[in-house]
Amino acid sequence: MNEDITLDPAQNANDAPLLQHGELTMERPAEGQTAQQMHARAASGTQCPYCGTVNEPEAKYCASCGKPLGASTCPYCGAGIDLDADYCEVCHHYVRTDVCSFCGAQLSGNEAFCPECGNPRGGIVCPTCHTMNDFSFCKHCGNPLTEEAKHLLKELQMTPEYKEMEQLAQELQQLDMVIPIATERDRVREQLNRKLRERVLTLLARDRGVVNPIIETLGDAPVDKRDLDKRKQEQEERLAALLEKMSQKPTTKPATVRNYAMACKPQGVRLAWECNFKHALHSSPCGCAKPQLGGKWIILGNNIRKEIKDDK
Repeated sequence: MNEDITLDPAQNANDAPLLQHGELTMERPAEGQTAQQMHARAASGTQCPYCGTVNEPEAKYCASCGKPLGASTCPYCGAGIDLDADYCEVCHHYVRTDVCSFCGAQLSGNEAFCPECGNPRGGIVCPTCHTMNDFSFCKHCGNPLTEEAKHLLKELQMTPEYKEMEQLAQELQQLDMVIPIATERDRVREQLNRKLRERVLTLLARDRGVVNPIIETLGDAPVDKRDLDKRKQEQEERLAALLEKMSQKPTTKPATVRNYAMACKPQGVRLAWECNFKHALHSSPCGCAKPQLGGKWIILGNNIRKEIKDDK
């Protein structure tokens, strides 16, 4: 007796969900296995704190955004520092042994002198202030210490921007030496002092036999404090615009930023270097752990000394 093996459509309809359910049941372990693999990869790899990309466990920089993964330790004081930092802002030591601090050339770790620039790896003592330095310019007095630094400074001094900047700095220094007239009493005292000066010089000249002596008057008239402050502000704004124009953009070599910024620093004005790393104020880029991110000189004016991060 032959069995009818014709499929019942109704039965097929009922079985369809079961088949679909079976298919889904067979696929779920594969999906679960993939999720487990992804979880295992995330657990064994290093996740970038900036973009979230999971990198290989031994990776030092993110494959997606290029930023450093994790942190290193200062060999001098044990403080935590970024992997791409070359300077410890806690104990103020240069920490890289594979990169020349003066020119940024790669080192093997055994040279006493850099094969690229010839400068000693142990640092240079400034002949002016006797400060030990790891960089091409003295961090204390700004004196160029290497031949490359002297050449860079000479080149920048020939530019119109540098000449204008130096002129503004000198004018500001002269304005700081002016004693303003703050009150009417100060004005009267200044007039009396000028008359007393003329009288004393006249009597001294007559004692020498000069009948009608000509007394040279003082060159600068008394300056009102408000006028003096206004002149200072105008000069500072002009100088700040030039410093902004000459600010250092991000680059790959910290040495390039330090050398250029120190060569651009005008003398005679109290400045601080504001880094793009933490937007902190340093006495110079020599005190920043990551100057390669760029920065600029800013005029401190009447700001207090402790605002500078790396001053001891």
